[in-house]
Amino acid sequence: MEMVHVKGRNRGDIRLYALSTCGWCAKTKDLLTTLGVEYRYIFVDLLPQAEMEEVLAEVEKYNPQGSFPTLVIDGSHVIVGFREEEIRKALQ
Repeated sequence: MEMVHVKGRNRGDIRLYALSTCGWCAKTKDLLTTLGVEYRYIFVDLLPQAEMEEVLAEVEKYNPQGSFPTLVIDGSHVIVGFREEEIRKALQ
């Protein structure tokens, strides 16, 4: 699974699982960029089928509903959906 790396300030291991057609995913990605933090993201819907299934299984470990966006900070803090204030607080 190859995630796209966005450079910025190191605030831990930040991973965004998103869909390329999801407006809330785009807003979350834009917010992370605006905050200037380093993060990685992947558009799950653009993956080949086998890889997509593998990544969806990974997402469901953090978010059993498998919904998007799913933001994972340091492997334990999970934010599902576009929750601007919660994201800002977590990345201060």
